Amino acid sequence: MESSSDEEEVHTFIQVISEKYNPENFPYGQGVVVLPSPPGSPVKDRLFLPSILVLNHCGISKAGDKSDIAAFCAHVVELDLSHNQLNDWGEICTIVSNIPHLDFLNLSMNPLSGVELEPSMADIFSRVRRLVLINTHVSWDTVHTLTRHTPELEELFLCLNGYNTVSESQTSCPSLRLLQITDNQLQEWAEVRKFGLMYPSLSALVLANNNVDSVGDTQETLQRLFPNLRSINLNNSGLSKWEDIERLNYFPKLEEVKAKGIPLLQPYTTHERRSLLLAQLPSVVVLNGGAVSNGEREDAERFFIRYYQDCPEQELPQRYHILVSKYGHLAPLAEVDLSPRCTMVDVRFGERVEAVSLRLEQTVGDLKKHLRALLQLPTNGIRLFYINREMCSVVGPEELKCGCRALHSYSIRDGDEILVVPKVKSRCSSSDL
Repeated sequence: MESSSDEEEVHTFIQVISEKYNPENFPYGQGVVVLPSPPGSPVKDRLFLPSILVLNHCGISKAGDKSDIAAFCAHVVELDLSHNQLNDWGEICTIVSNIPHLDFLNLSMNPLSGVELEPSMADIFSRVRRLVLINTHVSWDTVHTLTRHTPELEELFLCLNGYNTVSESQTSCPSLRLLQITDNQLQEWAEVRKFGLMYPSLSALVLANNNVDSVGDTQETLQRLFPNLRSINLNNSGLSKWEDIERLNYFPKLEEVKAKGIPLLQPYTTHERRSLLLAQLPSVVVLNGGAVSNGEREDAERFFIRYYQDCPEQELPQRYHILVSKYGHLAPLAEVDLSPRCTMVDVRFGERVEAVSLRLEQTVGDLKKHLRALLQLPTNGIRLFYINREMCSVVGPEELKCGCRALHSYSIRDGDEILVVPKVKSRCSSSDL
C-alpha cells in the first residue's frame, strides 16, 4: 500500500473537480447541479459544475474513476487542462471519453513528448473542434492520429513544440480552418507547403516567430495548395526579398497579412514600411492589424511610384509599371517650406508709425512684449487693435485681446496695421454702466 505522502502527490481529475466545485466552495451554486451516479460514490453528494471547466495548474496526472467523470461531466463542453502533469494518453482518453459533448480541449504545457496516441483510442476525440497542444512537444505522428479522428476539427494550436520540420500525413484534415504554429523552428518554405496538402480548407495560418526565409512557390502551386487562405501571420520571420511579398498575391483569397519584424523592412521608416507593403498587396484589406481605407491605399500606391521612379529600368519592381498605368507618371512632391511665416505690418503708436515684421506663429502676448521693447513703451498696460487694410471701412479695428491666441488666427496680411493704445484705468465701476 502506498504511503499517504505518495497519495497526496497523485492528483486525479475527479479529485480536483470534487474539491474545486463542491458546495462548500460554491454555496450559492454555479453552473449545473450534478448528483452522483452510482449512489455511494466517494465524491461529494453533489457538485456545482459549469459547462466550461478550467482546471489548469492543478497537478493532475491521472483521470480517476471514469463512472464519476461520466456522472459529473455530461454537460461539459470546454475543458482546460493546461499546466498539469498528464504524460499518458490513456489517462487523457479516460477523461475525454466520458465527456460526450466536449468541443474545446486545452492540453498545453503537459509533458507529452515521446508518448504516442494509439490510433485505436483516438476516436474518442471525434467531437473536438478546437484543440490546443502548445508546448507539449507532442510528435507529428500523434498530431496526425488526432486530425485523422477529429472530422469536425476547426482550430489547432501547435506553438512552442520545437518543430524544425513538418512530417506529412497521408490523410488530409479537410475541416481545419485555423493553424497556429508560432514559436517553432521552421525555416524553409518546403515545410510550410505541407500544410496546404494536409489542410486544404485552411483559412488562417499563423507562422509568427519562425524563421521562415521565403515564400518559395509559383502562382499555380500556391493557388492549388492554399485555395482558401484568407489570413497569414509572418511576424518575425526571415523574409528578406520583395519577391516574397509579391508572391503573397498568389494566394487567391488572401486579405489579411501581418509582416512585422522581418529583415526586409529594417532599412525603412515606419511610414515607408506600411506604404511599400500596401502598394505591393492590392487585395489586402487588413495590414498588420490595421484596416486599410481606399484613401490610404491610393496614398500608398502614389508613394510607391514616387519612391521608385528614379531607379534604373532593370531595378523597377513589376508592381511599379502596373501602378504607373493606373496613375500615370507623377511629378515629385513639391518642397513645402515649413519655416515660420513673416508678415510686414505698420505699427501705429500715437503719431509714430513703424514697419514691423511679424512672425505669425507667435501669440498676442509675445507681440505685446516685442512692441514694448521695440517702441520703448512704459511698463503700463497696452491694448492692441488690428486694422484690416481692405476691410477697415466695413469692420473697423479688432482688438487683440487674448494673450495666448496665435497671430495667424486673425488672418493678418502684408500692409495691415496694428494700433497700439495705452491702457487707461476706468474711473467708473461696472455697476455705473
